[in-house]
Amino acid sequence: MKKKFPLLPAKPERVCWGCDQYCSVDSMACSNERSPHPVELFGEDWLAWGDNRNHDHSPADEPAMPDKQGQRQTSK
Repeated sequence: MKKKFPLLPAKPERVCWGCDQYCSVDSMACSNERSPHPVELFGEDWLAWGDNRNHDHSPADEPAMPDKQGQRQTSK
């Protein structure tokens, strides 16, 4: 299960936000460069702007299942 992403962390500059590990700046496991938190890039109202408010949360179409010969089936 993924960690819950903090919306307004207290000290975002101390953590790399590039993946679910949230490594400290001095011990990053997945990257050589720190990924900033959106609040550092866009300000404290980062969640209020853009298409986040009107995002369609409906599930995506299910992927096509391969048949026994390994070819994709198409739904009709």
